[in-house]
Amino acid sequence: MQIPLLKDIVIIFSLSVVVLFICHRIKIPAIVGFLITGVLAGPHGFELVKAVHEVEILAEIGVISLLFTIGIEFSLKELLRIKKTVLLGGSIQVVLTFLASFVILKKIGIPSGEAIFLGFLISLSSTAIVLKLIQEKAQVESPHGQVTLGILIFQDIAIVPMMLFVPLLAGTENNIALSLFTLALKGILIILIVIVCTKWIVPKILYQIARTRSRELFLLSVVVICFAVAWLTSSIGLSLALGAFLAGLIISESEYGHQILGNVIPFRDVFASFFFVSIGMLLNLNLLLNDPLYILLIVLSVIILKTILGFLTTLILGFHIGTAIMVGFALSQIGEFSFILSEAGMDYNIINGNIYQIFLAVSVITMIFTPFILNIAPKISSFVMSLPLGRKIKCGMHSLHEIKHPERKDHLIVIGFGVNGRNLTRAAKASGIPYVIIEMNPETVREERNKGEPIYFGDATHDEILHIVNIEQARVAAVAISDPAATRRIVELLRRTNPAVHIIARTRFLNEMEPLIKLGANEVIPEEFETSIEIFTRVLRKYLVPKNQIEKYISEIRSDSYEMLRILSKESITFSDLKLDLPNVEISSYKIGKTSPVIGKTLAEIDLRKKYGITLLIIHRSGKTISMPGGNMKLCADDILVIIGPQNKIIEVATLFHDMEE
Repeated sequence: MQIPLLKDIVIIFSLSVVVLFICHRIKIPAIVGFLITGVLAGPHGFELVKAVHEVEILAEIGVISLLFTIGIEFSLKELLRIKKTVLLGGSIQVVLTFLASFVILKKIGIPSGEAIFLGFLISLSSTAIVLKLIQEKAQVESPHGQVTLGILIFQDIAIVPMMLFVPLLAGTENNIALSLFTLALKGILIILIVIVCTKWIVPKILYQIARTRSRELFLLSVVVICFAVAWLTSSIGLSLALGAFLAGLIISESEYGHQILGNVIPFRDVFASFFFVSIGMLLNLNLLLNDPLYILLIVLSVIILKTILGFLTTLILGFHIGTAIMVGFALSQIGEFSFILSEAGMDYNIINGNIYQIFLAVSVITMIFTPFILNIAPKISSFVMSLPLGRKIKCGMHSLHEIKHPERKDHLIVIGFGVNGRNLTRAAKASGIPYVIIEMNPETVREERNKGEPIYFGDATHDEILHIVNIEQARVAAVAISDPAATRRIVELLRRTNPAVHIIARTRFLNEMEPLIKLGANEVIPEEFETSIEIFTRVLRKYLVPKNQIEKYISEIRSDSYEMLRILSKESITFSDLKLDLPNVEISSYKIGKTSPVIGKTLAEIDLRKKYGITLLIIHRSGKTISMPGGNMKLCADDILVIIGPQNKIIEVATLFHDMEE
């Protein structure tokens, strides 16, 4: 039996492989490659794909899986932390974009009802494309990433009242007020369900499932949670994507989030490709070729308008001009949920077929431009920040002088108060090292300042902020933020402002080290490399390589500025020195069970060394450690024994320490 969809899937993937390979060679983002694949394979291209509707269903699954993984990587606490951005920033951006679009469309002669509806369409941006790009660039935790995410979440919610207004615009009278009230009640119910599931239900369910050690059961349970929450939100009129994001948030609060993320990512990448291909299928090449200048003029107008309004929204929230530029560019396209809304407009005859086709063409082209726009946005932001602008514009609207700034000398400056920043300041406080913190999140600043932390709101890419924390007298500056572009600007400014300060910068990837060192960083700590050090350190310890030899090796690597990992043939690092001194020996620890047969017996009576070839090194009892215990030492229940010997002997002797009934 022939399955038409299977043939179309083969065509889509085969064409995607060719297009993506070409895009990779000419350095075009993969998302653009998928969109081009859709254009070529779709009904307006070579008509290679016939089951367009089925592909759109797979695309919906792609959106669900994409937003689900983003929700897992986020957290409910993070969402509550940016609630101001979601509610205030999102509402400002949507309202400003809607009003500006409505006024412009009215000026060019579009009827009021149609202008209102098109204003709705233009006010929405692409959650799937923008968040995927920000995620790939590791910028979700950056200031502009957080603002963009908050506004996109609000847009996904705003689509619902927009859908409710469609019948009103069409002239079919409905009780909109009652519908909105009912929707609000349902929304509150969903929030309560999410909180209850996050706190009590889902962690317990996942714990019981994880205990079975069944990978199939675990994965299936995760899929059920994801699709159940997405179905629940869609059944009350909210978007599937919002439900998937909420499902990810629920999972993120459990200890199984990272495992789940690893399981879901392969499915996400496959189904997300269908989403981008399906978007490309909407582009009518004939319409574009018939009047390309007209279409491109509309595209540029939409991009410029949305960029400016996203920029203004971010400034109103109090962020500085650099972040505002990045957010403005990130929100400059028309979103995928506008397509759903536009279909409703067609059903109610609010817009005609010609306007609909123009809208589709403009939307798809703005999406195609988005990866390129986000690539040049940091450069434009850096250029604008270098201009001699006013202090308020550069630093944002939040006050920098809410507390007195005491004179500091020989102190540590910590830039960024995330996990790394918090751990660093905790260590500095314990060691008596004077420090000061610069943080971009105003709510974090307020909370920590109330706790007595010397923390200031501001963007460290500006010398005004650095002067406030007395950069001229600082001994060390630690840059612990997640925005690569901002890290580079901060390092360059720190070095220029104080040539003597010792700069330590944190980065995520090894290939970002060299640019930072050239800009003036004394030390660069790449997270992926530090993770590799931790892994091989533990491996070598397991093989009983002497501790001093491991430390010497690590010291060699770090003192050589990680050149060993960048140039594998470097001879100054001698791998041959790492001999496995005791390759057949293992160290293990065992806890004596309450009914173990060795309880009350002395070590001489048990005679581990003679009978089993095992040596007892340490007994840990009631919080005390007894090294090399004597033969007259009696063993007690709950003693923890550290033993050394051949692996097969350790397995054999382990039965002595278990409870008798086992």
